[in-house]
Amino acid sequence: MNAPAFDAKAFVETLPGKPGVYRMLDLAGTVLYVGKARNLKSRVSSYFQPGNIAPKVQALVRATHHMEVTITPSDTEALLLENNVIKKHRPRFNVLLRDDKSFPWLRLSLDHEFPRLTLYRGSRKEAGRYFGPYPSAGAVRQTLHHLQKLFRLRNCEDSYFANRSRPCLQYQIQRCTAPCVGLISREDYARDVTTTVKVLEGRSNEVNEELAHDMEQAAQKLEFERAARIRDQLASLKAIQARQAITSDERHDADIIALASANGLHAVALLFVRAGESLGSTTFFPTAAFAEREEILRGFLTQYYLEREAPAEIIVEQPLEEGELLETTFSERSGHKVRIASGVRGIRARWLHIAQTNAAESLKMRALARSNLDESFEELRATLGLEQAPRRIECFDISHTGGTDTVASCVVFGPDGAMKADYRRFNIGGIEPGDDYAAMHQALFRRYRRVKEGEIAAPDLLLIDGGKGQLAQADQVLKELQVRDVLLVGVAKGADRRPGQERLFLLERELPIILDGDSRALHLIQRVRDEAHRFAISGHRRKRAKRHNQSILETIPGLGPVKRRELLKQFGGMQGILRAGTQDLSGVRGVGPELAQVIYEHLHPGG
Repeated sequence: MNAPAFDAKAFVETLPGKPGVYRMLDLAGTVLYVGKARNLKSRVSSYFQPGNIAPKVQALVRATHHMEVTITPSDTEALLLENNVIKKHRPRFNVLLRDDKSFPWLRLSLDHEFPRLTLYRGSRKEAGRYFGPYPSAGAVRQTLHHLQKLFRLRNCEDSYFANRSRPCLQYQIQRCTAPCVGLISREDYARDVTTTVKVLEGRSNEVNEELAHDMEQAAQKLEFERAARIRDQLASLKAIQARQAITSDERHDADIIALASANGLHAVALLFVRAGESLGSTTFFPTAAFAEREEILRGFLTQYYLEREAPAEIIVEQPLEEGELLETTFSERSGHKVRIASGVRGIRARWLHIAQTNAAESLKMRALARSNLDESFEELRATLGLEQAPRRIECFDISHTGGTDTVASCVVFGPDGAMKADYRRFNIGGIEPGDDYAAMHQALFRRYRRVKEGEIAAPDLLLIDGGKGQLAQADQVLKELQVRDVLLVGVAKGADRRPGQERLFLLERELPIILDGDSRALHLIQRVRDEAHRFAISGHRRKRAKRHNQSILETIPGLGPVKRRELLKQFGGMQGILRAGTQDLSGVRGVGPELAQVIYEHLHPGG
């Protein structure tokens, strides 16, 4: 029996002319689109006007089976509710900000007589001064590294600080003044804290003058060692200032946002300017079916700034119809006045140009990567005889040493590449050592029991690293759990285990599929399989290192005892190494860019 068609006219007649949020749903009750309106009756009726021929509206109206509304006391509350509902349902016709990034900050603690300066992520509810946000942890670490060389503020935990009887390695490498053992007075340390804050607030010129004055005073008092130390500080500070690509004399906080769109893809570049200095940029790639440019910008601004504090100024490329509402809402949420500006000049126009360039280049790279992936997925569809290309691929692998510390990995790929948030590892136990079949069975059962219970999405294609034996285990698990419509493919290595000789096993085929070495489908399978292998073996190494109570550094190939000692010396211990980025690691004597990348991947598997 066919469901009755949606009577839009009758529905619109029941709506009030008040602010609120509307939801458009399909026959199955899935939310297709969420919108807000100052006047619900006027806004909803516009979708069903004969003259509204926008592609998005036409597609949305055809799919809509019924609608729901929530009336709100004000337009601002409608905006907040709209954001919450979009986050919950993630409708396919809305602008979706898929990259929910938590940006790092520098935090100066204020609850200790000797404050510490550290990298920080989180809600910023703890007491302290926060500086940022920075576009990446690497940018924070670089700033922190320079400031520790300049002013030598501590970064250790309070518990560590309270239990020192002698200076730690940070003091030995001149990254701390050892207040924990009284090698600096409270007054001198407080002066270093004040100077550090001035630099972070963009008052570097003021600090330059103060340091130059202190250097002259020390020289006049014949305190030549202190004068030399201040001279080196001054030189380092000027070198840091010289590296700043774009600066303003104004101590200005702003986010600059630019959008680039082409062929259904969108890139939003976000440039951070704090205290008049550019801290770098990051890029988001929102999904937006049929959305217009202004709707994408509004969707980005709403979803991004309702989750975090906005700076004093947000610079965009064009005026927004709801600009005043957004300014009011962001100001209330941030606790200070927020201005959304367009048509800017001078230094702001230069910042906007940088953001536009970044958005355009990021979109080009994204489009190229997407094109290659699309071709690979299409070729894989043809190879496996599927009606449509898979939308979700999962791959499992097992890693152990002599049957001990067994770890299974599951990696997930979609049309946009690796879906790392969906990666999972499984510690395998209760099996005979070295029994890969039992390990695979256990990992698959644990994973697909959650699929059966509806907790996670089922893949279209399941790749198993192995031949018919591993494939049989996967088939047994899926039948046991009654998980259907998943194509199983075993990926077995060739005779001499060289890439390009892989054989693909399917349950319904007696003979394996052997693809050419230059096949895009094979390259995609290799990429997914290799990622599963990397993810499994990195988890296994960590588990093995923990069992043997050895440093994970000892499990990294190419990293001998001399280089390990140098790393520990440079970063003051394992926690410092874990916080370091590849650029920081490659700057250590004996560690080049290639080894730095190997070290980083071992310490941050799946990152």
